[in-house]
Amino acid sequence: MLVLVKKLVADVPLPVFAHPGDAGADLVSTQEVTLAPGERTLVPTGISIALPAGLVAYVMPRSGLAIKHGVTVLNAPGTIDAGYRGEIKVPLINLDSKNEFKIQRLDRIAQLTILELAQFRFVEVELLPGSDRGEGGFGSTGVKG
Repeated sequence: MLVLVKKLVADVPLPVFAHPGDAGADLVSTQEVTLAPGERTLVPTGISIALPAGLVAYVMPRSGLAIKHGVTVLNAPGTIDAGYRGEIKVPLINLDSKNEFKIQRLDRIAQLTILELAQFRFVEVELLPGSDRGEGGFGSTGVKG
């Protein structure tokens, strides 16, 4: 399947997969950015895409940035609908309480994953069918196995 990509900045690479079989393709920053502890900012990637109908793109954190530096995508996953044609921008936050984080121009900052959407509609009912879990919500299964 092809995804059309428009470069908004000439020297920005197209999203690329680091390894065969990877789920996410790397997105890069077009700017140098310094994130102070606790700071968040919107980082441009210099590309826009045209997804075919029935697909959705998600902007996901890079695991290395998250675990090594505490930098992650603020609204992960960020949703890009098929009809959106604007620049992909990544809302990053530095969760490290002590250290700033510097992003250099063309550093990899996030991953783009594309998935097929299930087509569905909502139907109002008076009663939902039962399940093993029932209404058990947050923490209902405990922490021990």
